[in-house]
Amino acid sequence: MDTYLIGLDIAKNVFTAHAIDRTGKPLFRKKLSRSELLPFFASVSVSTIAMEACGGAHHWARKFQELGHQTQLLPAQHVKPFLRGQKNDMRDAQAIAEAALMPTMHRVPTKSVEQQTILSLHRLRTGWVEERTALSNRIRGLLAEFGIAIGQGLSVLRNKLPRILQESDLPGLLRTGIERCRLHFLALDAEIAQVERDIQSWHLQHEQSKRLADIPGIGMLTATQVVALIGNGAQFRNGRHFAAWVGLVPRQYSTGGVTRLGRISKRGSIHLRSLLIHGARTVIRWLIQKPEAKTSGRYRWILELLKRMHPNKVAVALANKQARTVWNMLHYNTRYHDPDVLAA
Repeated sequence: MDTYLIGLDIAKNVFTAHAIDRTGKPLFRKKLSRSELLPFFASVSVSTIAMEACGGAHHWARKFQELGHQTQLLPAQHVKPFLRGQKNDMRDAQAIAEAALMPTMHRVPTKSVEQQTILSLHRLRTGWVEERTALSNRIRGLLAEFGIAIGQGLSVLRNKLPRILQESDLPGLLRTGIERCRLHFLALDAEIAQVERDIQSWHLQHEQSKRLADIPGIGMLTATQVVALIGNGAQFRNGRHFAAWVGLVPRQYSTGGVTRLGRISKRGSIHLRSLLIHGARTVIRWLIQKPEAKTSGRYRWILELLKRMHPNKVAVALANKQARTVWNMLHYNTRYHDPDVLAA
C-alpha cells in the first residue's frame, strides 16, 4: 500500500492513526496500544508521520526517524481549525493529517535529547523558583497574623527569620511549623543553586551558548534557553520572524488596507520572552545608574525612547532588538561585536 502521510494522535496508552494517499484519500484508520505502536510503523512502508507538538511528540518523532520515516510536528493551535464535528481520537488524527497537507503550515523542528534535557532543567528551576516564592509569601502571611512584618526580598527573609523564631513570642506549634517552612525554603535554595550549576556546566561546554552570553542583557540562563529551543534558528526566515515567534512584536488586526497594531502578541515561549525582557530591564537600569554609559552610541536610541515612553515599553523594544541579534548570531555563526568599538 502506497501510504503517503499518516496523522497520529498520541496519548499515554491508546494511539490513533489516520493514513491518506497522495491525493488525500483516506486509506485506513487504526487504534494502537503503546506496545503495538513501534512494531506497526516498522511494518508499514516509509511515509511521513504527522503529530501535534505536545508532550512526548519529540520522543516519538525520534523513534519514527530511526525506523526511516519522515516526521512533522504541528502546533496544536494550528491543527484545531481542521477538526470537524465533535471531538474524538479518530477525528483528531484526521485533522492532523489534513493540516499536514498544507504547504504553508508551520512545522516544529524535532528536538534532540540534549535539547530536551536542558529545557527540562529550565522547567525544574522555574518550578522551584515559583514554589519558593509561594512559600515565602506563605511565611510572611502567617507571621503577619501575629503582628510580625518582614520587608521585601528573599535575602531579608533569610536573614530575619531565624532571629524572629528565637526572640518572638509565637505559639509553640506555630513556631515549629514556621521552622519547617524555613528548612523547606533553604532546601529549595539548594535545589535551585544545584540546577543552575548544572545549566552553567552545559553552557560552558557549548560555543553557541557562550557566544550569546556576550550580548549585554543576555546571561547564561537566556543563552542556554535559546540554544535548546531553536538550535541554529534555521526554522525562522529572519530575526524579525524569530522575534514574532517569541511574542515581542505588536499584535496586528488589519483589514481593508487599514493597519492596526496593538500590544505585543505574547505568543511562543513565555519563559524565553520573560528572560529577554528581564535582561533588557537590567540593561536599562544600568544605563540610568551609570552616567558614563550615556555617552555610548550603542544605547543612545534607548535614551531617546525613555524620554517619551514608559520604561516597560522601552524594555520590550530592547528585548525585540536582542532577539534579532540572537538569531543573526546563531544563524550566521558569528560573534557579538560592540557597535561602539566598530564605530571607533
